[in-house]
Amino acid sequence: MNCEQMNYSIFIFDLDGTLLNTLDDLAASVNYALRTHGMPEHSVDAVRRFVGNGVRLLMERAVPDGAQNPQFDAAFATFRQHYMQHSLDTTRPYDGIVDTIRELQRCGCRMAVVSNKFMTATQELVHHFFPEIEVAIGEHEAEGIRKKPAPDTVYEALRQLKTSPSDAVVYVGDSDVDLQTARNSGLPCISVLWGFRDRQFLIDHGATTFVEHPRELLQFTVG
Repeated sequence: MNCEQMNYSIFIFDLDGTLLNTLDDLAASVNYALRTHGMPEHSVDAVRRFVGNGVRLLMERAVPDGAQNPQFDAAFATFRQHYMQHSLDTTRPYDGIVDTIRELQRCGCRMAVVSNKFMTATQELVHHFFPEIEVAIGEHEAEGIRKKPAPDTVYEALRQLKTSPSDAVVYVGDSDVDLQTARNSGLPCISVLWGFRDRQFLIDHGATTFVEHPRELLQFTVG
């Protein structure tokens, strides 16, 4: 399905790297946890490469020897606590995102966010920055909903929107995980070029439709 030939009324967004630049806050919490437990820290650019598959895998990539490290669980707990307290320190919407979200709402579009971030953090960030977005789904495996790239969070978002995958729905993200999630959900994907991955990386992972500025999303609306 070619996104460029379609118009959509329901937009399912990724969060980190798509709507919000969360990288500095994530890196600060990663390094706080590593420092607290006597482990070497990472540059922000290194943390950029670690994100995308949920915060546990982020920390597995950051901690020496990953989950096999005897201090991993303690470091992960420290990261989680620190991030919940500092997730709004520097995190901001990308330029043009807030106006675009408002314009999508004015066009009659409905919107949801699906993220591999903690459920609480996902909902707090979305409600804080984007009150126009109706549904925010984060990682909550205790309820039997698998994280991306499984389609579960997308299906849950559509259920809460009282709709289902159709020609009216599009997924918007910035990473290979988002491309896989869209495919697994049976949805087309628009890849953004202001996030955590560059154009060539996305092309190498199957991306075909790109936007360089948030306002370009408006060309895909039914209106």
